[in-house]
Amino acid sequence: MNVSLEEFDKAFENRIRLQIMSVLVANDRYDFNSLKELLNVTDGNLASHLKALEKEDYISVNKTFLGRKPNTQYAASDNGRHAFKKHLQALENLIKQQRK
Repeated sequence: MNVSLEEFDKAFENRIRLQIMSVLVANDRYDFNSLKELLNVTDGNLASHLKALEKEDYISVNKTFLGRKPNTQYAASDNGRHAFKKHLQALENLIKQQRK
């Protein structure tokens, strides 16, 4: 079995985007501050990676207010879940190929 590099999604080449999608696929939703704390990244760094995933339609964004404070929630879209699982399958196939 030869794994084509085309099976890998460029959106998940970055470690932080891979981590974001891992969290969002494992959870229904996650808010910005919780993601920032969990991943130990800066506001700007997280925001740029979230924007990249949003641009690909891999995540959905829901902005609300809790009292007077803004609260932004993120969730993996169906498209994002599918792309992420496909990417993980390509990684697993590559690992299996290397073991043979």
